[in-house]
Amino acid sequence: MVRLYNLHPFGSQRVVPCKQEPAHFCCGREVLFVASTATSCRVEVFALGDQGRCDPLGSFATLGPVLRMAHSQAGDYLVTIEEKSKATFLRAYVNWRCMSAGSSRVCVRMVGHKMEESYSETLKEQMSIVEMPLSDPPLCVSCCPVNGDLLVGCKNKLVMFCLKYLVINENLTVLDFERSLILHIDNLIPAEVAFCARHIAITTELDVLILKLELVQQGADGTEQCAHGVSTLEKPVDGGVKDEGRSTRALQLELDEFIVCQKPVELLGEESKLCEIPVTLESTELPTEDTKRFQVRYLLFRRFTPDQSPFGFCEETKLHSVQLLPVYQTGSSVTGHEETEKNKLLSLFCFFSLPHVGYLYSVGKVVELISTYQYSEKSEQAVLTPQFLHVITSENLQCFTVRCSAAAARDEDPYIDTTVKACPPVTLDVCTLRMQLFIGPRAICHFKNHIILLTKADTEDITERRKPTRRMLSRKADSIKSRTNSESEPGWNLYIINTVSTIQLYREMVDYSRTYENVKTESCIHLLSEAHLLVRAAIMDPSFLESDEKEELLRAFRESCAFLGDCYSRCDTKDYHLALPYYRMSGLSMTEVLKRLVSEGDEIQTYEKGFIFYLTHSLNEDLNEELSKESANKVLQIFYLADPVQLPHILCSPCMRNVCPLTAMKYLQKVEKMMPSVLLTLTKAFMALKMGDLTMYEHEMDSYKETILACGFIGQPKLLIQREEGIVIPTEFAVHLKEMQPGLLVAATVALHENSKIELEEADTFFKMLCSNSEHAVPQLLVDFWEALLVVCSQEEILQKLLLRVTSQYVWRISKQQLPETKPLKTTEDLVNSCNHFGLIFPWVTSIMSVGSPSDKDYYEDISKLQSLLCSQSIDIASILPVLEPLAEAGNVGLTIHVLCHTRLGKYEEAIDQLLRRCPDAAVLYAQHELKGDNRAVWWNKLLPELCKRTRLAGNDCPVLISALKETLSVVAMELELRDFLSLLPEDGTAAFFLPHLLHCSQRKLLT
Repeated sequence: MVRLYNLHPFGSQRVVPCKQEPAHFCCGREVLFVASTATSCRVEVFALGDQGRCDPLGSFATLGPVLRMAHSQAGDYLVTIEEKSKATFLRAYVNWRCMSAGSSRVCVRMVGHKMEESYSETLKEQMSIVEMPLSDPPLCVSCCPVNGDLLVGCKNKLVMFCLKYLVINENLTVLDFERSLILHIDNLIPAEVAFCARHIAITTELDVLILKLELVQQGADGTEQCAHGVSTLEKPVDGGVKDEGRSTRALQLELDEFIVCQKPVELLGEESKLCEIPVTLESTELPTEDTKRFQVRYLLFRRFTPDQSPFGFCEETKLHSVQLLPVYQTGSSVTGHEETEKNKLLSLFCFFSLPHVGYLYSVGKVVELISTYQYSEKSEQAVLTPQFLHVITSENLQCFTVRCSAAAARDEDPYIDTTVKACPPVTLDVCTLRMQLFIGPRAICHFKNHIILLTKADTEDITERRKPTRRMLSRKADSIKSRTNSESEPGWNLYIINTVSTIQLYREMVDYSRTYENVKTESCIHLLSEAHLLVRAAIMDPSFLESDEKEELLRAFRESCAFLGDCYSRCDTKDYHLALPYYRMSGLSMTEVLKRLVSEGDEIQTYEKGFIFYLTHSLNEDLNEELSKESANKVLQIFYLADPVQLPHILCSPCMRNVCPLTAMKYLQKVEKMMPSVLLTLTKAFMALKMGDLTMYEHEMDSYKETILACGFIGQPKLLIQREEGIVIPTEFAVHLKEMQPGLLVAATVALHENSKIELEEADTFFKMLCSNSEHAVPQLLVDFWEALLVVCSQEEILQKLLLRVTSQYVWRISKQQLPETKPLKTTEDLVNSCNHFGLIFPWVTSIMSVGSPSDKDYYEDISKLQSLLCSQSIDIASILPVLEPLAEAGNVGLTIHVLCHTRLGKYEEAIDQLLRRCPDAAVLYAQHELKGDNRAVWWNKLLPELCKRTRLAGNDCPVLISALKETLSVVAMELELRDFLSLLPEDGTAAFFLPHLLHCSQRKLLT
């Protein structure tokens, strides 16, 4: 659907002072070229200035009447198709600007002609005409705006010329062309072509074909799939055409009585290759190492039928105005060949039109139809710009909006449609901004903010034209210059119409939107979206960074975002969520938004979903903005009326620090009567703390059990933890819990971690800040948190981190003889009973510790927790060995730790050596506990020989060793055969000592 508005995109208009009636014209680089009709065979050149000024620069003669012409910004050359003696010629006019300097010298040369250095001085001061001979008459031309390459349409083929920059010497560079590629397309006579960044659009009367030339790698054998040399030209053969000679004349006589119409077709992307229009490439470049090889990719094919339009007869339905429009990366420039980097091309669009309907496609990353334009009357020609589509009909110059900037914005940022950024959709209805009356528009072209319009009244219109009529442009009508000379009598005029500045039109659109503000929601949003896209397109223009209006455009962009945010906040629309990203892009603070939308005073307003959505998300994020007391109380009232369930969440926002706690408590009590919850109770307790009412606080906290309260914090972590610039900050609630209910605080933090509300590192920072410890000091409350988290944690990676942290802390406190600043929440027994990662302490460990120093008893909890950890199977011993190094010389504590580590690592012999050396009392007890199963051989292979050796050395002075030896012999006697047992006994041993064990071993054998 096309909406109609009555705005004023056109500003002033002036008449181009042409000497002869124009036949064709084009413009570029602030210059207008006008080719006169057949009688004069000249091209006049005019400079386009500010406010529509048009100053003659000079003129030059052509070979004959100009049939087609185009200007290339890259290379600044003019290409024409001219006719002389019923033959057509393709010519390029290079260095034409010297004509404006008064030079009349002209050099005519063939394409590819070698230029000698001796001509360098003359080439600087003369215009060069490059003639490009073709085997078939040229029908249409197009210049690539990115690199200046030239595409020529002929019957059944397209010829591509590459623009070359030939360096004659250090002071002179000359433009030339090289015919590089021919695209053979059977049974196709192009009416128009468009060429941009290797994309080609071709139209016939009713067909549109869009192709892309893609670079391919040459094969190892030198062959190429789609790019062929001249001698190996391949042309597909259509089997249905071989028998044309059968009865062509008879068939033609039959068909003359009918109009044969093929059904309409639209094929996009990969499907377009099914169009049955074969394309064969012929490379005509001299082959070198740098020769580029191409293959063709079909992008779009569309076929129309003559009777598709209900407005006219079949013969009137013809395509016209095919155009490829590039959109570049913001701030890139395409004014010179050194700056035309292909990676700066962002998006590409293709437009073509039937007499009563136009089509705009995106043909860049995705091929899709963007917009359809319905004209009120038959169109003659159209021109597409990044901001507008200008269409001429028999009586009007019409200006439509386009969606190029919306599509390009999404190509530049695929994540633009989020809660942070937004852009009006590509599918937004287009609109007609203006239908400006002109008599007999015939042709149109465009450059920047200039529209060049040729009008020619029919003979019967001339008399009517002389009658007093209202001025064509009511705005700036004083700048209109009328023709007074005799040349105006034939009824033609060439106008330069300036479009108004983006800012001026934007202001008018915003003013216009206010007429719909309280009447029609959709129209207000639509017009503001148009204004936003208008400014966005100006910002994406290559010249934006050098524009005098840069700052004003950026302000307008932010302002348009604010207006759209207002609309989506105030209006009941399904896209209400867009209020949030538009307000964010506007740069407005929450206080400023509240002033725009909330009336002063105590009157009750109705608040729409968009506004509530914006407030909810803004308050739930970690913003640095603090609302004033009045604004915070107003927000409280808004949510009580619109969404009372959100009150606990809103009150916990950092933005609401200044809210009146008494007012908040009243609202919470009202809500609690309707929908009580643990979260609501916790929020009331928080407000009671702010009020300093500890009685009310205790009353609220006694309403639920501690475990339920701990889980209640999951619903709103900001009751305990807030973030400022990514750093966690404890709340007043957390500080109070630390002093009065540290167990609840730890349990709540564990619940938050297990529900992904806080990371482990954030929890570490939280407890350190809460306990006012330095960054490296570890408070006991943090150790309590780690121990509590070990009970419930199931993630192996986090589990190993926790085990390492608690181990490090235990070791540090034991080695430094540092007592915890607060009493631990859990004892070793509590942890063993509740956590699988803390094991029962082995008897031999207890035996060793029983003979420890008295000072160890001061750190009993840390020692026993560390030993309990090592007695379990959870901790990775190899990873914590460096952590345990400080305890190497820590008496019996260090002994137990190191023996436990050796045992876990399977180093039983080293463990026995340490025990026999430092605590032989525990050796047998250790062996009884650890040397089982596959490890029983250590009894007779290690323990027995060591005891025999140490006892021999000590003699009778060491009863501990003798006792240990007896117990070991008793165990070994039960395990080995008599012969094996006898072989282990020392030869110099006392028989009376070993005999009872030998008898016991032999008796065991007899019994078995």
